Amino acid sequence: MNETTQLPHFREVFHRRERRSVPLARQFAREALVDWACEARADDVLLCVSELVTNAVLHGVPSGRGFRLHLYLEPADRTLRIEVHDSGDGEVRVADSWAASDEEGGRGLRLVAALADKWGVGERNPGKVVWCEFEVSAGVGRGTWTR
Repeated sequence: MNETTQLPHFREVFHRRERRSVPLARQFAREALVDWACEARADDVLLCVSELVTNAVLHGVPSGRGFRLHLYLEPADRTLRIEVHDSGDGEVRVADSWAASDEEGGRGLRLVAALADKWGVGERNPGKVVWCEFEVSAGVGRGTWTR
């Protein structure tokens, strides 16, 4: 029996608590999207990666530590999941309203909530996982296996 099976794809990267980690994480995600041929919602995905990583760097990662970015693509149900794992004990809060136009921050998780199909926070010891999911149309990409 010849049957094509698309196994879930997974990528992981570790970055230290540094501002330069944000563009590095975004580039990492961009490369995965290209490899997996699921670029239709790339702008939204990359913005959410930037926001989640920025929050980890600014609020979630203790000094001298880092965070992990996980990307999962499940071709069967066309779901792309982004997870940012940090070891901080801070709570994740969504601002009650959009930040004033002259404020520098306060919009990140509201953007994630608006753009992603789902998002949430999970526990890990120590720290937390902030995640979001997108329904994407995944192409064949370079990571397809057949059996």
